[in-house]
Amino acid sequence: MDTTAFYSIVAGTCFALVGLWWNVVQSHKEWFDDESTRSLAGGVYSSFLIPGLMALGAQVGGSSKLIWQMVFVLAAGMGMWTTGKLIRKTRHLKSAGFFRRNHWVVILLYALVIIFGIAPGLGASLTGLTPLQVEGLLIVLLILIAHGLVWEFMTEAQTKK
Repeated sequence: MDTTAFYSIVAGTCFALVGLWWNVVQSHKEWFDDESTRSLAGGVYSSFLIPGLMALGAQVGGSSKLIWQMVFVLAAGMGMWTTGKLIRKTRHLKSAGFFRRNHWVVILLYALVIIFGIAPGLGASLTGLTPLQVEGLLIVLLILIAHGLVWEFMTEAQTKK
């Protein structure tokens, strides 16, 4: 697939999911009563917003490596910070979910986005792919984890009722 088409689809999909999540959160006002639940809902929001911003940065950057690199590094830094903050705020919660128990993988993936954003040739030489293809695969993994987090959050929230 052409990376331009890929990033266009990813950006549109992620921003559509952000909008859908706003509607879900709006219909669950009780989530705002508990700080941990509110933080988890915010974590879902950022799990789609940040990859969407990276995909948009790849689109805006076009042939300019510097633009997409800056966007990816800044967005991934924000992703590491928000994920770390979420882990600290929800550490006390017991979760049987695979994705919440292994939230540290998100920080690792964002770290790889930063590394390959700063040194795009490194990822390309390790994989034989273009730098934006390497970053795209990492974004795919982040979105996959985001979907798992949504599922776990929604099913846990439903069982608490």
